[in-house]
Amino acid sequence: MLGVGLLFFAGLCWCVYRLSLSLSASSAQQRAIANIPLKQRINSILPQTQCGQCGYEGCQPYAQAMAQGAAINQCPPGGDKTIKALAELLARPVISLNPLHGVIVESVQASATGLVPTRQLAVIREEECIGCTKCIKACPVDAILGAAKFMHSVIESECTGCDLCVEPCPVDCIEMISQADYMQPQHLTQPIAQQMSFATTNIAQTKSFPA
Repeated sequence: MLGVGLLFFAGLCWCVYRLSLSLSASSAQQRAIANIPLKQRINSILPQTQCGQCGYEGCQPYAQAMAQGAAINQCPPGGDKTIKALAELLARPVISLNPLHGVIVESVQASATGLVPTRQLAVIREEECIGCTKCIKACPVDAILGAAKFMHSVIESECTGCDLCVEPCPVDCIEMISQADYMQPQHLTQPIAQQMSFATTNIAQTKSFPA
């Protein structure tokens, strides 16, 4: 009986030791997070589109403003998910996106469980593109490939759906579509590696426009 008692006591001590280590690690992690400046924690939640739709020059300036009390509902690319995360971090109520800053760039598509959000992407109708480069200059994340007087193309994996490229286009050849629609045959583009090659070695083979 004594041996069984000692084994039980040793096992209990081991469990207490492991629990104390776990609690210590958790406490250290919480302290480490608490030591990260608030503006950095806010910035880590934002989508990093740098689109300026919030009214600031980019995500970091908006994060700084929110740390000082600015509204949390000015980021259309982030959508409701970002607003909820910001509300939780800053202990504020969840509110709807301010329509003065745009609309949520997610649309909805049918699924077996109902309507679910799907990301929006920019698509250039290349046969209509005149190669003006205005969309390239407007894109905050360099997701559009092309050069002056050569047709342009959007890198799907880099596009954040901010729609800042749509308005500058003088021939209205850019549209925003859902990611689900993008996968339809009429919208499928070359693989990303080939798209990147387009930027450097393929330009001479693409459609060009007279001076």
